[in-house]
Amino acid sequence: MSTENEGTAVPSAPSVPPVPVAAPEGTPAFAQGEFAHDQRYQEPQQHQAPRYPDQPGRASEPGHGSEPTTPLPGAVPAYQHGPEGRPGPYGEQGQQGPYGDHNRPGQHGQHGHAGGPGPSVSTGSAPDSGWPPPPPTQPHYGGGGGGTGSGGGWGEQPSGPQPARKRPGGLIAAVLAAALVAGVVGGGIGYWAADRNNDNSLGGGSTTVSAADAPALKREAGSTAAVAGKALPSVVTIEAQAQGGDGGTGTGFVYDKQGHILTNNHVVASAADGGDLTATFSNGKVYAAEVVGRAEGYDVAVVKLKNPPSGLKPLPLGNSDQVAVGDSTIAIGAPFGLSNTVTTGIISAKNRPVASGDGSSDKNSYMSALQTDASINPGNSGGPLLDARGAVIGMNSAIQPSGGGGGGSGQSGSIGLGFAIPINQAKTVAGELIRTGQPVYPVIGATVSMSEGGDGATISGDGDGGTPAVTPDGPAAKAGLRSGDVITKFNDVPIDSGPTLISEIWTHKPGDKIKITYTRDGKASQVDVTLGQRKGDTP
Repeated sequence: MSTENEGTAVPSAPSVPPVPVAAPEGTPAFAQGEFAHDQRYQEPQQHQAPRYPDQPGRASEPGHGSEPTTPLPGAVPAYQHGPEGRPGPYGEQGQQGPYGDHNRPGQHGQHGHAGGPGPSVSTGSAPDSGWPPPPPTQPHYGGGGGGTGSGGGWGEQPSGPQPARKRPGGLIAAVLAAALVAGVVGGGIGYWAADRNNDNSLGGGSTTVSAADAPALKREAGSTAAVAGKALPSVVTIEAQAQGGDGGTGTGFVYDKQGHILTNNHVVASAADGGDLTATFSNGKVYAAEVVGRAEGYDVAVVKLKNPPSGLKPLPLGNSDQVAVGDSTIAIGAPFGLSNTVTTGIISAKNRPVASGDGSSDKNSYMSALQTDASINPGNSGGPLLDARGAVIGMNSAIQPSGGGGGGSGQSGSIGLGFAIPINQAKTVAGELIRTGQPVYPVIGATVSMSEGGDGATISGDGDGGTPAVTPDGPAAKAGLRSGDVITKFNDVPIDSGPTLISEIWTHKPGDKIKITYTRDGKASQVDVTLGQRKGDTP
């Protein structure tokens, strides 16, 4: 805290003029006229206080400004007689003023020294033209003026007793008193402020500014956190264990209020024949489950909780046909056994033909998948792929491993290539499995080459087990297709291989009419085919 008192007036100068300044001790005498000075002093007589003329503000004197007169040590010098032997300008004891009647000049007993600083005062007319004589030039001790006066260099010290010099004790005492008062006042204010702060800290009200409590966080309905928070209670972690002890972990989600859980076939295949199956919800509750039906070709399975809890909330199902590339996606599952994991991404592609195995047989499943870059790893299989609204648009099923090749049986991690069965297809298959316990596949009634890559799907020369490649009276036979024909389009979808053709066929239902484009002997043709059906996984 500053102790300066800004704006405080400076104490007024004392009414008594400053004491004349003596030459410092050890100062050599100078020749007459060597120094000039414009101020003269009266030499007081013994036992009489010196008398001075009134001094108007010294700020008007040349060379002084507003500097105060500072006394210097030493005796007060007397003025030396002028060049004509006349006494100095000061009067004798009892005479009026220092510059009184010049017809009655004061007398000195001896030659005096050049005068100290003092005011220049008009003395009226002199007795003769030479009076008063010009004073010698002398140093500006004590801030003296630069005028002229009588006398030359320094003279002898006066023999008479010298008057006691006045000390500026009054001014110093006043300054010290003011400083003391300021210190006391400042200390009192500081003590008062500190005591007030202590009182406040003890319950009189704190002066500490505290951060305001953050408002309650409200998430938008379409935010990832909101969607995941609503969906997680309807997602389960599935543990499947065969009778021999082999098993694995996957994911499923509540399909209806009766306790049906939708998942992948390869997740529950090991426990399908007498194994153990459990479903664990996000709240940690575990329920025993059993397989209702499996579709190896679709890689879809339905399991049911043996003692389902009340209040089950099925996840809403979207329309996978309306999904567009670039739409946001949210995947929920148990990658590597880490339950309730949420990842996000987008739809990277649609109608991606994917063939994958169930890990327990040489039979593959085929899908025209939704491709997403949401992180999917082993353990995510069977979990929901949600859109931004929280509706299920797919069921996570396979990943592209970093070592190449397709399928989800490996244990490599995600490289941003995940595949999900479109929910429209999974919903159709689930309905059949719940109703009948077995899948129904749409077919064209022809066997095609399963080699990948090429210009299309070629109808084989022979079927499985030596049966004809084109089933007599089947859909393909009725449309006029035969062995060697190369199917290049299924409706408007280009076909480059047998797996691609099967993936597209299985996105439809038995009885659907399809337009097929094919080439024979280099000529393109187009025919309409009504899809047939096959029940169960055994051809």
